[in-house]
Amino acid sequence: MGNNQFINRAIELATQNVTENGGPFGAVIVKNGEIIAEGVNRVSASNDPTAHAEVQAIREACRKLNTFELKGCEIYTSCEPCPMCFSAIYWARLDCVYFAASHSDAAKAGFDDAFIYDEIKLKIEERKVRFIELMHEKRIAPFDEWKKFEGKVDY
Repeated sequence: MGNNQFINRAIELATQNVTENGGPFGAVIVKNGEIIAEGVNRVSASNDPTAHAEVQAIREACRKLNTFELKGCEIYTSCEPCPMCFSAIYWARLDCVYFAASHSDAAKAGFDDAFIYDEIKLKIEERKVRFIELMHEKRIAPFDEWKKFEGKVDY
């Protein structure tokens, strides 16, 4: 189960990234025992709140493999994935996640994502960020078009 070489690389990337004005997070994606992509947290360096290490690695792996599915791949991360990365991992269909530090360890360093998990559980009207459903008469049109489109790629 797991491979120290790969988790060590994720931790090394995370540690090095701190000295390069990035966040303390690194990730590698492995297929058939080989690293196919690496990612580091570049949120503040790129002014992109989605530039987490896992997302960066997933984007690179998908680009290299020319696919949006990473079945047959594993991800090694320096820290337990946040809710966004957790979702990205599921959408990418990775087989397994190996992580070093826990989300509790990250919280102690100032990276606390527990509030996001709490927000997801709340009713829409109770969330800190307002979510407003607009009952537009054409709201279902994109889904209707998708259902009848013969060239669609299911995911």
